Amino acid sequence: MIEFLNHGVLQLSFWGYVAISVVFVQISMMGVTLYLHRDQAHRSIALHPVLRHFFRLWIWLTSGMVTRTWVAIHRKHHAMVEREGDPHSPQVFGLRRVLLEGSELYRIEAEKEDTLEKYGRGTPDDWVERRVYARHSSLGIYTLLCLDIVLLGLPGITVFAIQMLAMPVFAAGIINGLGHAKGYRNFESDDTSTNLVPIAVIIGGEELHNNHHAFPTAAKFSARWWEFDIGWMYITVLRAFGCCKVRRLAPVPKITKPRSVDVETVKAVLQNRMHVLRDYRRKVVLPVFRREKRVHRDNELLRRARKLLVMGPVVMDDRARARLTRLLDDNAALRTVHEFRQQLLALWEQANVSNDRLVAQLREWCNQAEASGIEALHDFSANLRGYLPQPVTQFA
Repeated sequence: MIEFLNHGVLQLSFWGYVAISVVFVQISMMGVTLYLHRDQAHRSIALHPVLRHFFRLWIWLTSGMVTRTWVAIHRKHHAMVEREGDPHSPQVFGLRRVLLEGSELYRIEAEKEDTLEKYGRGTPDDWVERRVYARHSSLGIYTLLCLDIVLLGLPGITVFAIQMLAMPVFAAGIINGLGHAKGYRNFESDDTSTNLVPIAVIIGGEELHNNHHAFPTAAKFSARWWEFDIGWMYITVLRAFGCCKVRRLAPVPKITKPRSVDVETVKAVLQNRMHVLRDYRRKVVLPVFRREKRVHRDNELLRRARKLLVMGPVVMDDRARARLTRLLDDNAALRTVHEFRQQLLALWEQANVSNDRLVAQLREWCNQAEASGIEALHDFSANLRGYLPQPVTQFA
């Protein structure tokens, strides 16, 4: 009896407990990233019904959560990102509170019926969801505790504690907190989202948060060759066994020789907005900045200006905006490339504008860019003329 209490049915060694803890946490992260996030919230993949219910059960056991609540809160985060109403933005609540009280912020939002009604549509609403998972959230947690003790003995209590902490720490804290405060950005999404590396094997690929905010409905979160999305690895394996279908991927720009700007060019530029902005930063802003830095070596503000030029307006505070204004007032070349970037942004931020008007505006932008006298801007414009629209990457 004592042996049973010490080691449970499985009779594991110390390293066995370590291994099973890692496996259990990974299954929880799979449940979050594959089922709740990519399958339910954004519909970028379609999991087999058996997998869907397994993850529903697992998430109920390890957190007491139901699908509708998680999905509604996440969709609201995207809809209200970095503004009043965002359920867990560090810009609204402060990084410290999101890191330490992320679960509490989730609980507060979960009690708002209007959030669940507006953003939770299309999630499971069967008998099990209504009568078991939604009604008896604590039952799942107590059931898991009993199972852990029976299978693992008294060390199962420690494993249970690790399981309970996994989602609050990794999802509510690291992703919602650090994923909007620290790290690097590939794309200029209209928020503060960042990518965190190299912790992909721990939190399911969710650390590639900036990539996800740039392309919310894409099934694959990695965007650069060295980025690793373990969630996509799981999807690839599940697809091979017929257990998962990919519905959408991020657009990949297709560029040909420069041509006259037409409706197809406008469609391609709009479709690849995030890639266009990224390339503008890499091929125009930074080359011009480096050239100006070499020419004006004694300019102290210019030497420390790289971050100012690459950060988006959403992540700037008043002090950074003031410094950027001074920098642009003092440097004509940087002011020019900044103004052209703002004009480019204005093209796709317009509403109810005819195709003919958009074509005329983009054509004028290209003509002025190529006549600016700035080589990097000229070459970027020529490249922009070669964009070709691509069909939305969807799979049956």
